[in-house]
Parts: sequence; structure tokens; C-alpha cells
Amino acid sequence: MTRKTRPARSPFQAQRARLLSRRRFLIGMAGGSLALLFPIRGYNAATAANTDTYAVLDVVTAHLLPSEPDIPGARDIHALDYFRFIIEDTSQDAEDRDFLRKGTEWLDQLSLEREQQGFTALDTTGRERILRQVEQSEAGENWLSTVLLTLMEALLTDPVYGGNFEQRGWNWLQHTPGFPRPPADKTYPELLKS
Repeated sequence: MTRKTRPARSPFQAQRARLLSRRRFLIGMAGGSLALLFPIRGYNAATAANTDTYAVLDVVTAHLLPSEPDIPGARDIHALDYFRFIIEDTSQDAEDRDFLRKGTEWLDQLSLEREQQGFTALDTTGRERILRQVEQSEAGENWLSTVLLTLMEALLTDPVYGGNFEQRGWNWLQHTPGFPRPPADKTYPELLKS
């Protein structure tokens, strides 16, 4: 039996691996409980189960990378499509994907507790207050770092992976992509299957 070789890691994947290793360490130090990500009283699993992961990520990423004149924002580059690609890609580590999902639940719970509204219902000022509270814990800061790293990947990735819609990130940065660009059947998940 021959062992499948993985494609070489991109600099973004190497950075993500370092960041996520740090996250695993922090969670392990917290006794392995993901619920300690955002310390909130009265965590309600039923309410958390109703959190729309992608709706929360859409609002978080739009807040972190808003559209400006001549600068593409998260929605302009379809960052949410890239997050979907990452979260639903079974070749990615399950814990890492779960970390992004669970973070949206905890963020929504914190918002309900502190602002009496879900995160997606908050105005800009309310979102900023909640995100500033999240960054006060190491685990919360790590979650935000993971979201920001993934957001930057969405800005810079080849559009075949779902982000960088119409090469808007590349165009803004005046970047010329390498050639040949990957066709849909030669993306990382597809190469791992072969």
C-alpha cells in the first residue's frame, strides 16, 4: 500500500497550523472544555443550537473587514463562501472546523447575555462592544485571530476556493496570480482524495 502524499502547505496553511496548535494548547489548559472559550454565565445549549453559524460569521467578518471606497470588504470578496469551504471541508481537522462553529454559538450567547439580543441583531456599536469583550480572554482572542486569519485567506486565495470573488482581493492589491491556476478538480481537497 502506498501512502498518499499531501500537497505542500501554503504559507497561510502553515500559519493556520501554528495558530490552531496554540488554540489546542489553550483549550487543553482550560481542562479541554470548549465552553470556556467565552466565559458566560448560564450557557444555554438549546439557544446555542439555534445559532446560525454562517449568519454570525457573515456579520463578524463584515464588521472586521467592512467595505470602503476602492477597498473590498468581506461581503465583496464572498468571504462567507470561503468560510463554508473551510468548515465543510472534511479534509480539514474536525476540531479546527468545530472551533469556528462553536465560537459563533458562544459569541451569540454572550451577546444575548450582555446585550439582550443575538449578535446579528446588534448595531455596529453593540457588535464592537461584544467583540472587545471576547478579545479579553486568551481563548476568545484566539478565536478572533482564527477568524481574521481565515478572512485574510478569503481575501488572498484563488477564487476556486470560494473567496476572493472575481479576484477582487488580488485586483485591490494589484497582484498577478501564478499560472497555471488550479481547476476545480485540482483543489487541495480533491488532491487529497487521489
